[in-house]
Amino acid sequence: MVNALVLAGSGPEDKGLPDKPFIMINGKPMVEYVVNALDNAAMVDSISVVGPRPLLERFVKDRVSYIIDQSKSILDNLNLGIQPFRNDGRVLVTTSDIPMITPGAVDHFISKSRQLAADLCYPIVSKEINEKKFPGIRRTYVRLREGVFTGGNMMYINPRMINPCSEFAKKLLDYRKKPLKTGRLIGFSFLVRLLLGMLSIPKLEKRFSSILAFKVAAVISPYAEIGTDVDRVEDIELAERYVQRLNIGA
Repeated sequence: MVNALVLAGSGPEDKGLPDKPFIMINGKPMVEYVVNALDNAAMVDSISVVGPRPLLERFVKDRVSYIIDQSKSILDNLNLGIQPFRNDGRVLVTTSDIPMITPGAVDHFISKSRQLAADLCYPIVSKEINEKKFPGIRRTYVRLREGVFTGGNMMYINPRMINPCSEFAKKLLDYRKKPLKTGRLIGFSFLVRLLLGMLSIPKLEKRFSSILAFKVAAVISPYAEIGTDVDRVEDIELAERYVQRLNIGA
């Protein structure tokens, strides 16, 4: 089993959806759906949640082992939230805005990640699976030699690798809309080949492993729920229909 951290930091900067983890989906905040899925996953042990303590204590106190008050940034929250598990071999980290997530999706990702013996595993979902499950959902996709994929909202990570990669992660987040700076960070020729769909999954893994100086691996997930978050007002309606139909979180 593996311990899990939920990033539930809340603020006005969430793309027009303030306090996003606490947006109500059929009467429950999104973070509660995520905690429920982790709590019911066969491969998850203890759960840590970082975010606004009063709200977390109100909604998820009885189902988590640790509630940690939030800081100013997602990277600060990651470092704070991981502390109870800092001596673990690996920890599952997830965002709090994926209310459609299921225990099966969580267990599949953990199981596949364990087989890879990497320091950081990241899930990807094919466009075909994503659009079949959630028609019309807007996601950012990348074309690779193996297909067209979107990124997931979890990672399986060695806690000791968080500090060494924090600076790179911060720059990658800061530069996500600045191609020139991103190119300097990961290499211009690599960025061009990525944008042209010329790269394979092993090439991506090799490049990021080289940059970070530890093993990085991608996990292809058959669960669209892991790659579908609630980012926009229109996503809320989709999430409400889906969780009501499948009775998720009941």
